Amino acid sequence: MRQSSLVVVANRLPLDDNAAPDGACEWRRSPGGLAGALHAILEQAPATWVGWAGGVGPAPTLTDIGGLRLRPVSLSRDELRGYYEGFANSTLWPLYHDAVQQPVFDRNWWETYRSVNARFAEAAAEVAEHGGVVWVQDYHLQLVPQMLRELRPDLLIGFFMHVPFPPPELYMQLPRRVELLRGMLGADLVGFQREQAAHNVAQLATKLLGAHATDDAITVDGRTVRTGAFPVSIDVAEMRALASRPDVLRRSEQLRHDLGQPKRVLLSVDRLDYTKGIEHRLTAYSELLRAGHVKVRDTVLVQVAVPSRERVESYQDLRDRIEGEVGRINGEFGRVGEPAIHYLNQPFARSQLAALYRTADVMVVTPLRDGMNLVAKEFVAAREDGGGALVLSEFAGAAAELPQAFLVNPHDVDGLKDTLLRAMSADPADLAARMTAMRDHLAGHDIQTWARAYLTALDHTGSLAERLAGDRAPAASVAWHR
Repeated sequence: MRQSSLVVVANRLPLDDNAAPDGACEWRRSPGGLAGALHAILEQAPATWVGWAGGVGPAPTLTDIGGLRLRPVSLSRDELRGYYEGFANSTLWPLYHDAVQQPVFDRNWWETYRSVNARFAEAAAEVAEHGGVVWVQDYHLQLVPQMLRELRPDLLIGFFMHVPFPPPELYMQLPRRVELLRGMLGADLVGFQREQAAHNVAQLATKLLGAHATDDAITVDGRTVRTGAFPVSIDVAEMRALASRPDVLRRSEQLRHDLGQPKRVLLSVDRLDYTKGIEHRLTAYSELLRAGHVKVRDTVLVQVAVPSRERVESYQDLRDRIEGEVGRINGEFGRVGEPAIHYLNQPFARSQLAALYRTADVMVVTPLRDGMNLVAKEFVAAREDGGGALVLSEFAGAAAELPQAFLVNPHDVDGLKDTLLRAMSADPADLAARMTAMRDHLAGHDIQTWARAYLTALDHTGSLAERLAGDRAPAASVAWHR
């Protein structure tokens, strides 16, 4: 097995579920997903990605994607149920998202989660060269940093939490709270989307581990673990170029024609997940229709809901509820050939998303809780024409970076209705000023800036950041605690 100086460890390998005609592996680019975020970085230098390939049974033999080597980890059907569908997505996910849905605690799930984390740690230990860097991603693998440190103390280990990290009063509900906290703190640097998350972890480390902790460093078991906020971003240049392609612009014009040339197109692009606020959004829109503030002939809502965790029962129930509500709204307010809502429960290619972004007059991004939400950033980057309005949840991490958006509390349906109306009726000069300010921010805070800031903090020599993020220096306002 060849070894790498950089190893990325994540739940999933970055593979498209549909194989290329020649059998070669293709990069998986889902809206706002981890693979999309890391794509631009890992094109720069050879690395190995450790992750699950998506099937059950023995790990497949996979070809490389360019300079990226793939190291698949096997999962049995029972492990998929206990580790992924169970502990990761029915216990940790709802708890880390402010218990939007009640988390489920199952002792058997924990044992499976721990054994699968050990398998990921062993795979990373096998492929990392001596003194190399291992970058562990997200809540699925929260035990891996400490497990890996015990296997390979020579490694430099980073951990990044892409989702929110909950306040202590919620985290304390976890039956295995100490093990999970120690697992994460096995890293040399723990990164979060927001500074509040680092503060939450410092409080927990003091309470549960008796550690000496501040918001930027935690000393536990004779080691100092650095923590900080590193807001993840997108490949801004790639989205700008994609959204300016002639075929994408033609597709955008065709989409508007297909929608009936409405005066206003509202667009939402989400994974099908209860944290995304889709049901609240549909309620607000239906009430605007009922009150006559929105007319079907003039305005249309396009809701893209990319399939997610389709085997998990709560997600199946969510899909049924949303499809039922869309049907009710269209049945009550739609006309022949003029539905009030165009609902699309399917994956979209990057070029198709870019065309949708260029079509939208109002982008509605209203999660109940979100670590960042890269769709909001993609929309802003795509609108080089200076048009469009962004309605953005206060509870998305992106809100801290994009204050010029129309910020809203998505739990407040009346407030959401008012905000949608303000965005739809805003003066074009005001919209242009808002969008320009947000695009200017993203230009200095793209995915390369994020990678360089994090990797420079992890690897003080700067050599890894130079190789992966090119020659650009990190923006001074990217936060990390020294």
